Amino acid sequence: MSTDGSGVFAIVLAGGEGKRLAPLTADRAKPAVPFGGHYRLIDFALSNLVNANCRRIVVLTQYKSHSLDRHLSTTWRLSPLLGNYVASVPAQMRRGPRWFVGSADAIYQNFNLINDERPKHIIVFGADHIYRMDPRQMVEQHEASGAAVTVAAIRAPIEQADQFGVIETAPDGRRISAFREKPSDAQPLPDAPDQVYASMGNYVFTTEALVEAVAADAGDEDSKHDLRRNIIPMLRIAGRRRSTTLQPTRCRARPRATAATGTTSAPWTPTTTRTWTSQRSSRSSISITRSGPSTPGLTRSRLPSSSSTTRCAAGTRSTR
Repeated sequence: MSTDGSGVFAIVLAGGEGKRLAPLTADRAKPAVPFGGHYRLIDFALSNLVNANCRRIVVLTQYKSHSLDRHLSTTWRLSPLLGNYVASVPAQMRRGPRWFVGSADAIYQNFNLINDERPKHIIVFGADHIYRMDPRQMVEQHEASGAAVTVAAIRAPIEQADQFGVIETAPDGRRISAFREKPSDAQPLPDAPDQVYASMGNYVFTTEALVEAVAADAGDEDSKHDLRRNIIPMLRIAGRRRSTTLQPTRCRARPRATAATGTTSAPWTPTTTRTWTSQRSSRSSISITRSGPSTPGLTRSRLPSSSSTTRCAAGTRSTR
Protein backbone atom coordinates (compact mmCIF):
# COMPACT_ATOMS: atom_id res chain seq x y z
CA MET A 1 0.00 0.00 0.00
CA SER A 2 1.43 3.37 -0.98
CA THR A 3 2.00 6.00 1.68
CA ASP A 4 -0.79 8.17 0.30
CA GLY A 5 -3.33 5.33 0.29
CA SER A 6 -3.81 5.39 -3.47
CA GLY A 7 -5.32 2.29 -5.00
CA VAL A 8 -7.33 1.55 -1.85
CA PHE A 9 -11.02 2.32 -1.32
CA ALA A 10 -12.77 1.84 2.01
CA ILE A 11 -16.39 0.83 2.56
CA VAL A 12 -17.70 1.08 6.11
CA LEU A 13 -20.90 -0.87 6.71
CA ALA A 14 -23.16 1.15 8.99
CA GLY A 15 -26.63 -0.04 8.04
CA GLY A 16 -27.45 -2.35 10.93
CA GLU A 17 -30.41 -1.79 13.25
CA GLY A 18 -28.53 -2.60 16.44
CA LYS A 19 -31.43 -4.29 18.20
CA ARG A 20 -29.16 -5.83 20.84
CA LEU A 21 -28.17 -2.35 22.04
CA ALA A 22 -31.74 -1.22 22.63
CA PRO A 23 -32.80 1.22 24.02
CA LEU A 24 -29.58 3.03 23.01
CA THR A 25 -30.56 2.50 19.37
CA ALA A 26 -34.17 3.59 19.73
CA ASP A 27 -33.48 6.85 17.89
CA ARG A 28 -30.18 6.21 16.10
CA ALA A 29 -28.22 3.60 14.19
CA LYS A 30 -25.82 1.46 16.21
CA PRO A 31 -22.66 3.12 14.79
CA ALA A 32 -23.97 6.50 16.03
CA VAL A 33 -24.25 5.39 19.67
CA PRO A 34 -22.16 7.81 21.79
CA PHE A 35 -18.94 6.61 23.37
CA GLY A 36 -16.88 8.52 25.94
CA GLY A 37 -18.98 11.66 25.64
CA HIS A 38 -17.71 13.25 22.42
CA TYR A 39 -17.30 10.18 20.25
CA ARG A 40 -19.47 7.67 18.39
CA LEU A 41 -18.83 3.97 17.81
CA ILE A 42 -18.05 4.60 14.15
CA ASP A 43 -15.14 6.87 15.10
CA PHE A 44 -12.96 3.88 15.93
CA ALA A 45 -13.17 2.38 12.45
CA LEU A 46 -12.76 5.77 10.78
CA SER A 47 -9.79 6.69 12.99
CA ASN A 48 -8.05 3.43 12.11
CA LEU A 49 -8.61 4.01 8.39
CA VAL A 50 -7.67 7.68 8.27
CA ASN A 51 -4.51 7.20 10.33
CA ALA A 52 -3.49 4.48 7.87
CA ASN A 53 -3.77 7.07 5.05
CA CYS A 54 -6.90 5.45 3.66
CA ARG A 55 -8.90 8.61 3.08
CA ARG A 56 -11.40 7.73 0.39
CA ILE A 57 -14.17 6.32 2.52
CA VAL A 58 -17.87 5.73 2.03
CA VAL A 59 -20.20 4.88 4.90
CA LEU A 60 -23.22 2.83 3.80
CA THR A 61 -26.22 3.72 5.97
CA GLN A 62 -29.82 2.55 6.17
CA TYR A 63 -31.71 2.56 9.50
CA LYS A 64 -32.27 5.76 11.52
CA SER A 65 -29.25 7.37 9.96
CA HIS A 66 -29.87 11.07 10.68
CA SER A 67 -27.76 11.20 13.85
CA LEU A 68 -24.95 9.34 12.10
CA ASP A 69 -25.15 11.51 8.97
CA ARG A 70 -24.97 14.68 11.06
CA HIS A 71 -21.98 13.39 13.01
CA LEU A 72 -20.08 12.49 9.84
CA SER A 73 -20.80 15.82 8.15
CA THR A 74 -19.73 17.94 11.13
CA THR A 75 -16.82 15.85 12.41
CA TRP A 76 -15.15 14.01 9.53
CA ARG A 77 -14.20 16.79 7.12
CA LEU A 78 -11.22 15.70 5.04
CA SER A 79 -9.56 17.84 2.40
CA PRO A 80 -11.40 17.71 -0.94
CA LEU A 81 -8.41 19.43 -2.57
CA LEU A 82 -6.48 16.21 -2.04
CA GLY A 83 -9.36 14.02 -3.17
CA ASN A 84 -10.06 12.84 0.37
CA TYR A 85 -13.52 12.33 1.77
CA VAL A 86 -15.73 10.48 4.22
CA ALA A 87 -19.10 10.30 2.51
CA SER A 88 -22.36 9.01 3.94
CA VAL A 89 -24.23 6.98 1.31
CA PRO A 90 -27.84 6.02 2.09
CA ALA A 91 -29.65 3.08 0.54
CA GLN A 92 -30.52 4.28 -2.98
CA MET A 93 -32.44 1.28 -4.31
CA ARG A 94 -30.33 1.19 -7.47
CA ARG A 95 -31.20 -2.49 -8.01
CA GLY A 96 -34.91 -2.14 -7.48
CA PRO A 97 -37.39 -0.98 -4.82
CA ARG A 98 -35.78 -2.75 -1.86
CA TRP A 99 -33.49 -2.04 1.07
CA PHE A 100 -30.18 -3.75 1.72
CA VAL A 101 -30.85 -7.38 2.59
CA GLY A 102 -27.31 -8.16 3.74
CA SER A 103 -23.76 -6.81 3.79
CA ALA A 104 -22.95 -8.32 0.39
CA ASP A 105 -26.15 -6.87 -1.06
CA ALA A 106 -25.21 -3.44 0.30
CA ILE A 107 -22.00 -3.60 -1.73
CA TYR A 108 -23.84 -4.97 -4.76
CA GLN A 109 -26.30 -2.07 -4.72
CA ASN A 110 -23.38 0.37 -4.63
CA PHE A 111 -21.19 -0.96 -7.42
CA ASN A 112 -21.30 2.55 -8.87
CA LEU A 113 -19.05 3.74 -6.02
CA ILE A 114 -16.45 1.14 -6.94
CA ASN A 115 -16.73 2.02 -10.63
CA ASP A 116 -16.14 5.69 -9.80
CA GLU A 117 -12.94 5.02 -7.83
CA ARG A 118 -11.62 1.95 -9.70
CA PRO A 119 -9.37 0.86 -6.81
CA LYS A 120 -6.99 -2.07 -6.78
CA HIS A 121 -8.06 -3.14 -3.29
CA ILE A 122 -11.20 -2.59 -1.25
CA ILE A 123 -11.29 -2.44 2.54
CA VAL A 124 -14.62 -3.43 4.07
CA PHE A 125 -14.94 -2.64 7.79
CA GLY A 126 -17.80 -2.75 10.24
CA ALA A 127 -18.84 0.53 11.85
CA ASP A 128 -19.63 -0.56 15.39
CA HIS A 129 -16.49 -2.25 16.77
CA ILE A 130 -14.24 -0.79 19.47
CA TYR A 131 -10.62 -1.72 18.74
CA ARG A 132 -7.29 -0.46 17.49
CA MET A 133 -5.44 -1.83 14.50
CA ASP A 134 -3.46 -0.69 11.47
CA PRO A 135 -5.31 -1.35 8.19
CA ARG A 136 -2.15 -0.39 6.29
CA GLN A 137 -0.33 -3.47 7.59
CA MET A 138 -3.35 -5.59 6.69
CA VAL A 139 -3.36 -4.25 3.12
CA GLU A 140 0.39 -4.80 2.78
CA GLN A 141 -0.02 -8.38 3.96
CA HIS A 142 -2.87 -8.86 1.51
CA GLU A 143 -0.82 -7.51 -1.41
CA ALA A 144 2.16 -9.68 -0.51
CA SER A 145 0.04 -12.84 -0.35
CA GLY A 146 -1.66 -12.32 -3.72
CA ALA A 147 -4.91 -13.30 -2.04
CA ALA A 148 -8.49 -12.61 -3.02
CA VAL A 149 -9.48 -11.68 0.53
CA THR A 150 -7.80 -11.18 3.89
CA VAL A 151 -9.87 -11.53 7.06
CA ALA A 152 -8.89 -10.13 10.47
CA ALA A 153 -9.58 -12.31 13.50
CA ILE A 154 -8.84 -12.39 17.22
CA ARG A 155 -8.77 -15.16 19.80
CA ALA A 156 -11.94 -15.56 21.84
CA PRO A 157 -13.06 -18.02 24.55
CA ILE A 158 -14.60 -21.11 23.01
CA GLU A 159 -17.72 -20.73 25.16
CA GLN A 160 -18.40 -17.46 23.31
CA ALA A 161 -18.11 -19.04 19.85
CA ASP A 162 -21.88 -18.91 19.34
CA GLN A 163 -21.65 -15.10 19.37
CA PHE A 164 -19.18 -14.73 16.49
CA GLY A 165 -18.29 -15.77 13.00
CA VAL A 166 -15.64 -18.39 13.73
CA ILE A 167 -12.61 -19.34 11.63
CA GLU A 168 -11.67 -22.98 12.09
CA THR A 169 -8.22 -24.15 11.09
CA ALA A 170 -6.49 -27.36 10.04
CA PRO A 171 -4.30 -29.18 12.60
CA ASP A 172 -1.27 -27.13 11.57
CA GLY A 173 -3.12 -23.98 12.61
CA ARG A 174 -2.41 -22.32 9.27
CA ARG A 175 -5.11 -23.42 6.85
CA ILE A 176 -8.76 -22.43 7.02
CA SER A 177 -10.88 -25.55 7.21
CA ALA A 178 -14.20 -23.80 7.83
CA PHE A 179 -15.73 -20.36 8.26
CA ARG A 180 -18.83 -20.79 10.41
CA GLU A 181 -21.42 -18.33 11.63
CA LYS A 182 -22.09 -18.51 15.39
CA PRO A 183 -21.52 -22.29 15.75
CA SER A 184 -22.61 -24.14 18.86
CA ASP A 185 -19.98 -26.84 18.32
CA ALA A 186 -16.91 -24.84 17.29
CA GLN A 187 -13.56 -26.62 17.08
CA PRO A 188 -10.82 -25.25 19.39
CA LEU A 189 -7.46 -23.95 18.19
CA PRO A 190 -4.67 -26.52 17.86
CA ASP A 191 -2.52 -24.61 20.37
CA ALA A 192 -5.34 -23.48 22.68
CA PRO A 193 -8.18 -25.93 23.42
CA ASP A 194 -10.19 -23.23 25.18
CA GLN A 195 -10.10 -20.65 22.36
CA VAL A 196 -11.34 -20.01 18.82
CA TYR A 197 -10.57 -17.44 16.15
CA ALA A 198 -13.41 -14.92 16.00
CA SER A 199 -13.79 -12.85 12.86
CA MET A 200 -13.54 -9.10 13.45
CA GLY A 201 -15.71 -8.39 10.42
CA ASN A 202 -12.81 -6.54 8.78
CA TYR A 203 -11.78 -7.56 5.26
CA VAL A 204 -9.42 -6.54 2.50
CA PHE A 205 -10.51 -7.69 -0.95
CA THR A 206 -8.92 -7.58 -4.35
CA THR A 207 -11.47 -5.54 -6.28
CA GLU A 208 -11.96 -8.04 -9.08
CA ALA A 209 -12.53 -10.92 -6.66
CA LEU A 210 -15.05 -8.96 -4.59
CA VAL A 211 -17.04 -7.73 -7.58
CA GLU A 212 -17.20 -11.19 -9.16
CA ALA A 213 -18.21 -12.91 -5.92
CA VAL A 214 -20.85 -10.34 -4.95
CA ALA A 215 -22.33 -10.31 -8.47
CA ALA A 216 -22.54 -14.12 -8.45
CA ASP A 217 -24.10 -14.11 -4.99
CA ALA A 218 -26.73 -11.58 -6.07
CA GLY A 219 -28.18 -14.13 -8.47
CA ASP A 220 -28.50 -16.83 -5.79
CA GLU A 221 -32.04 -16.74 -4.41
CA ASP A 222 -31.10 -19.03 -1.51
CA SER A 223 -28.24 -16.81 -0.33
CA LYS A 224 -28.37 -14.58 2.74
CA HIS A 225 -26.26 -12.09 0.76
CA ASP A 226 -23.87 -11.77 3.67
CA LEU A 227 -20.08 -11.40 3.52
CA ARG A 228 -19.37 -13.84 6.35
CA ARG A 229 -22.03 -16.42 5.53
CA ASN A 230 -21.71 -16.42 1.76
CA ILE A 231 -18.88 -14.42 0.19
CA ILE A 232 -15.97 -15.58 2.38
CA PRO A 233 -16.91 -19.30 2.14
CA MET A 234 -17.31 -18.86 -1.63
CA LEU A 235 -13.78 -17.50 -1.96
CA ARG A 236 -12.38 -20.11 0.43
CA ILE A 237 -13.83 -22.97 -1.61
CA ALA A 238 -12.55 -21.41 -4.83
CA GLY A 239 -9.09 -21.15 -3.26
CA ARG A 240 -9.02 -24.80 -2.16
CA ARG A 241 -9.74 -25.94 -5.70
CA ARG A 242 -6.45 -24.36 -6.76
CA SER A 243 -4.40 -26.28 -4.13
CA THR A 244 -3.34 -23.26 -2.12
CA THR A 245 -0.30 -23.25 0.16
CA LEU A 246 0.16 -21.50 3.51
CA GLN A 247 2.88 -19.12 4.60
CA PRO A 248 2.83 -17.56 8.09
CA THR A 249 4.43 -14.12 8.08
CA ARG A 250 4.79 -11.17 10.40
CA CYS A 251 4.26 -7.58 9.32
CA ARG A 252 7.04 -5.24 10.31
CA ALA A 253 6.35 -2.75 13.07
CA ARG A 254 6.51 0.89 12.12
CA PRO A 255 8.40 3.29 14.39
CA ARG A 256 5.85 6.08 14.25
CA ALA A 257 2.47 7.00 12.83
CA THR A 258 1.39 10.43 11.68
CA ALA A 259 -2.04 11.84 12.46
CA ALA A 260 -4.10 13.67 9.87
CA THR A 261 -3.49 16.97 11.60
CA GLY A 262 0.21 16.69 10.80
CA THR A 263 1.20 16.08 14.41
CA THR A 264 3.30 13.08 15.39
CA SER A 265 1.76 10.34 17.43
CA ALA A 266 3.20 8.27 20.24
CA PRO A 267 5.67 5.49 19.25
CA TRP A 268 4.18 2.52 17.46
CA THR A 269 3.13 -0.23 19.87
CA PRO A 270 1.89 -3.29 17.99
CA THR A 271 -0.99 -5.18 19.48
CA THR A 272 -1.67 -8.74 18.43
CA THR A 273 -4.24 -9.31 15.74
CA ARG A 274 -4.28 -12.20 13.30
CA THR A 275 -5.21 -11.84 9.66
CA TRP A 276 -6.20 -14.87 7.65
CA THR A 277 -6.01 -15.01 3.91
CA SER A 278 -8.08 -17.08 1.50
CA GLN A 279 -7.33 -16.84 -2.20
CA ARG A 280 -7.76 -18.37 -5.61
CA SER A 281 -4.14 -18.35 -6.74
CA SER A 282 -1.45 -20.87 -5.78
CA ARG A 283 0.76 -18.48 -3.82
CA SER A 284 -0.73 -18.57 -0.31
CA SER A 285 -4.05 -19.24 1.30
CA ILE A 286 -3.61 -18.01 4.85
CA SER A 287 -1.12 -15.70 6.42
CA ILE A 288 -0.69 -14.58 9.98
CA THR A 289 0.34 -11.07 10.90
CA ARG A 290 0.79 -8.97 13.97
CA SER A 291 -0.78 -5.58 13.57
CA GLY A 292 -2.09 -2.64 15.53
CA PRO A 293 -0.58 0.80 15.86
CA SER A 294 -0.51 2.96 18.90
CA THR A 295 -2.94 5.16 17.04
CA PRO A 296 -4.42 8.24 18.55
CA GLY A 297 -7.27 9.81 16.72
CA LEU A 298 -6.97 12.84 14.57
CA THR A 299 -6.65 14.65 17.86
CA ARG A 300 -5.53 13.15 21.14
CA SER A 301 -8.20 11.97 23.53
CA ARG A 302 -8.51 10.65 27.07
CA LEU A 303 -10.32 7.45 26.29
CA PRO A 304 -9.56 4.67 28.78
CA SER A 305 -6.84 2.27 27.65
CA SER A 306 -6.88 -1.47 28.03
CA SER A 307 -4.18 -4.03 28.70
CA SER A 308 -5.96 -6.68 26.65
CA THR A 309 -4.68 -7.88 23.31
CA THR A 310 -7.10 -5.86 21.22
CA ARG A 311 -7.05 -2.28 22.49
CA CYS A 312 -9.22 0.77 21.95
CA ALA A 313 -8.39 3.35 19.35
CA ALA A 314 -8.91 6.96 20.23
CA GLY A 315 -11.92 8.44 18.55
CA THR A 316 -11.54 11.41 16.32
CA ARG A 317 -12.81 14.90 15.97
CA SER A 318 -12.42 17.49 13.23
CA THR A 319 -9.47 17.39 10.84
CA ARG A 320 -9.43 21.11 10.53
